[in-house]
Amino acid sequence: QVQLVESGGGLVQAGGSLRLSCAASGRFFRISVMDWYRQAPGKQRELVADITYGGSTNYADSVKGRFTISRDNAKNTVYLQMNSLKPEDTAVYYCRVEATLAPGRSTYQYWGQGTQVTVSS
Repeated sequence: QVQLVESGGGLVQAGGSLRLSCAASGRFFRISVMDWYRQAPGKQRELVADITYGGSTNYADSVKGRFTISRDNAKNTVYLQMNSLKPEDTAVYYCRVEATLAPGRSTYQYWGQGTQVTVSS
């Protein structure tokens, strides 16, 4: 199983920055994809950014140029650096990973508990 612990959320003024972290622990062989999703009140959960084991990244159009996703494979940790934050970035941010528990076995997804990010105008 894989446990995810998120940190770094909080309250920030528009134009400010925050850095989210998500550390994975447990018994697994490899974590392939690591994602950040977010869900604002009354809206569906949406993909913010993802990163592969090799470091290839993908971003939602709404955060391109402002957010940067990165990972430390040795620490099984993914980060989301959020700059130039806007009130519309306010949401609960969730970490998601795809993990293989043993070589040649199936891949499963795991979700973090979420961390609140609030951007005031």
